[in-house]
Parts: sequence; structure tokens; C-alpha cells
Amino acid sequence: MANIKSAKKRIIVIAKKTAANRRVKSHLKAILKNFESAVAAGELDTAREKLVLAEKRLYQAAAKGTIHKNAASRKVSRLAKRLKRAEA
Repeated sequence: MANIKSAKKRIIVIAKKTAANRRVKSHLKAILKNFESAVAAGELDTAREKLVLAEKRLYQAAAKGTIHKNAASRKVSRLAKRLKRAEA
């Protein structure tokens, strides 16, 4: 355990940031799972709506630094590609 005041504060701040990042990542996983289930069920209109939401949330997470910008772009690209294949 830290003895220095600033080190104690950093531990608290890091714990808060970790909790926030976990919430965001958990929420992202749920959104992506909803998209995947909509595509699997063949509900393409619902899947398009879910894709728009997923894209927005991924880019928001990237803007906050929770995930890397390139990772967000890669995931959005893969989701769009998956929807396009389902439509064909």
C-alpha cells in the first residue's frame, strides 16, 4: 500500500478510471452482441439501426481513450462488412 499522499490519490483516480472504462467496454460488448443477433436473425432493418448506434458508441469510446482510434475504425468496418454480406 502506498504511503505518499499523491500515490494514494493516484490509486483512487486509477480505480475510478478503470471502473468507467469497464462500464464503457461492457456497454460496447452488449451493443455489438445485439447487432450480431439481429444479423443472425435476418432482421436487417434492426441491424442497420444497431450498426449506427454501435458506430457512434465505438467512436465515442475511442475519443475518450477507452479503446484505440484504429481499433474502433476496424470494428466499425467489420460490422459494416458483415451487414453488407447479410444483405447480399
